[in-house]
Amino acid sequence: MKKKVFKGSGVALVTPMHSDGSVNFEVLGEILEFQIKNKTDAIIICGTTGESATMSDEERAAVIDFAAKNVAGRVPIIAGTGSNSTEHALTMSKKAQELGADAILVVTPYYNKTSQRGLLRHYSYIADNVDLPMILYNVPSRTGISIRPETYAELAKHPNIVATKEANGDLSAIAKTIALCGDDLVVYSGNDDQTIPILSVGGLGVISVFANVCPYESYKISEKFFAGDINAARELFLRSNELMEALFCDVNPIPVKEAMNQLGFSCGSCRLPLVPLSAENKDKLVTAMRKFGVVTR
Repeated sequence: MKKKVFKGSGVALVTPMHSDGSVNFEVLGEILEFQIKNKTDAIIICGTTGESATMSDEERAAVIDFAAKNVAGRVPIIAGTGSNSTEHALTMSKKAQELGADAILVVTPYYNKTSQRGLLRHYSYIADNVDLPMILYNVPSRTGISIRPETYAELAKHPNIVATKEANGDLSAIAKTIALCGDDLVVYSGNDDQTIPILSVGGLGVISVFANVCPYESYKISEKFFAGDINAARELFLRSNELMEALFCDVNPIPVKEAMNQLGFSCGSCRLPLVPLSAENKDKLVTAMRKFGVVTR
């Protein structure tokens, strides 16, 4: 059986930024401590929610380095290193390893896309050349390509390919993947609103946007589920659903950065081409946060 990177709730962390768009490392340090204090099981840095698409390689390396040094082994650091260029993904993966990441998260190639055969070659090539556990990231709504269960079954044979963040929204396909791969591939929910359904068919946790705002509640959903208190896990999950939905009222990470600003963390705005929330969506988000009890104003 392969070693698991984490079990439970991993946070897909935002990257706080100054008004000039540069990374705000002081606030990043505050957010990392907030997450660890509130029981987050893993930190996923420089992923989609972290705006890696608009960060330079040097910025991504600096953020990974900062997170690894500040977390200092208290929870795993998983670095987003994916690219639609296999060589670029490998370069970033090697850099993450050098900087002390515990695992890498590698999204499927986007825009140029590839075939299922191409996915096998892409991921195997990276895994052959990096000595870190790899978590695949399947998010067809963003990339235009999806990893099929049969392809997962082949990829899971590689000793360094240990898990997937599954955000295809297709529970039948996810169940088939789990059935085909067994203990050779851990499945994490990549959609907050599917956490309980995916746990119920054998998933091991979630890589969560919701956990930025409510890390302890995200942790408790998985913790209660794995402790066998399914009713309590379900009740908390259902109570969280409105806020989870509000955090996706616009393109991620626009709403969650606004939510973090509302909590008092100076995360700033997203980099262009992402723009701030409309007044209507901001009202929707703040109302959901107020109903959930994370803000009072």
